[in-house]
Amino acid sequence: MPLHNIPAVIVLFIVMGLYPVVADAKDSVTWMEAIAPPFFIHEGENKGQGYEDVVTDILKENLSEYTHEEMTANISRHYYNFKQGQKVCNVGLYKTPEREEFLYFSTPSFFTLPTVLVIKKGKFADFDNSKSVRLDSLLKEGKLVIGRATNRSYGKYVDAILNKYKGRDNIFVFEGEELSQNFFQMLKLDRLDALISLPEEAIYQAEKLGIKDEIMTLTIEENQVGYESWLSYVGCSKTEWGKKIIENIDQILLVQRPTKKYREAYERWLDESSLENYRILYDKVFLQGSTPAK
Repeated sequence: MPLHNIPAVIVLFIVMGLYPVVADAKDSVTWMEAIAPPFFIHEGENKGQGYEDVVTDILKENLSEYTHEEMTANISRHYYNFKQGQKVCNVGLYKTPEREEFLYFSTPSFFTLPTVLVIKKGKFADFDNSKSVRLDSLLKEGKLVIGRATNRSYGKYVDAILNKYKGRDNIFVFEGEELSQNFFQMLKLDRLDALISLPEEAIYQAEKLGIKDEIMTLTIEENQVGYESWLSYVGCSKTEWGKKIIENIDQILLVQRPTKKYREAYERWLDESSLENYRILYDKVFLQGSTPAK
């Protein structure tokens, strides 16, 4: 039969049959990162071995239905991309009321030791020679300069205190690339009296700058009232896309968090004296969701 006598619909099916069926394109996700070792490590012998690097890789392996990209930027750029509703996620964020306005959060993705105050040993007397301090009293007194990063959360309890004294001359606010390293440089040069940091972050930066024997950490008393400051979460843009990928991530986290690889991503950065108690709490608080009395 001549082709022009064949109905158009049949011709269409014949033509389509000459070409391979094209699979639906995969959805995409961009993982927002920062230059902030040992969360992410972008260079050197430990490149890619930061604990957020490892967990991001675990999620990527188990989200095969997505294509994955990474973007390294400061915290303000993270905020911008989230608020624009882009297809972006961050693997480890503290949950705050402000962030809940533009982010969906997963079940907890990390259980880390809470933030501490980092000082030089030579200034211990300025903190009453006490290894535990009330941050509220310290900032209210106003004699010592404390460093904080723009848009960085230090946990629920510390954030509330920092925001209470926002704008005071004794809070030095800084933003930029290699934020953590720059803060520790300022501490080293006595441009700050103290800064707020995670313990493993302090150890990493002090070793890198050769000042490990010069610094010490002080417990922030307000961080001892509960475990919320120990928990961080995967955060994705607050869109239908974000809601869907968070649901997938939740299922992955429930399976992966008890595994050896997942646990060791963070444990490798702890000092030996912290490990035993941390492992007990990891099981009781992080995996089981219980909150044993302190």
